[in-house]
Amino acid sequence: MPVPLYEAKAEFFRMLGHPVRIRVLELLQDGPKPVRDLLAAIEVEPSNLSQQLAVLRRSGIVTATRTGSTVVYELTGGDVAELLAAARRILAVLLEGRQDLLDDLRAAEAAR
Repeated sequence: MPVPLYEAKAEFFRMLGHPVRIRVLELLQDGPKPVRDLLAAIEVEPSNLSQQLAVLRRSGIVTATRTGSTVVYELTGGDVAELLAAARRILAVLLEGRQDLLDDLRAAEAAR
């Protein structure tokens, strides 16, 4: 029995649902990066980064190429960059709304 599209989408978003994975994808938007560069930029334990890279690799959203002892990761397509940009736009709107609410609350408190 095929998986419904909404379930496949939910699984995709669960795969994205970790801060280290999001940060890796953001870093890879600028082009392929060796693991050592990702590790320096993210500042997590190597085992944690390795685990998160494995999740991204299994999902097919990144690929890994080994040259000697160096492993380089890259995005499989440009759509990931578009998705991250859309997420930034959505968050900007959501956070802007929260700031307005916070300002309203502060103004109401000051009026007391």
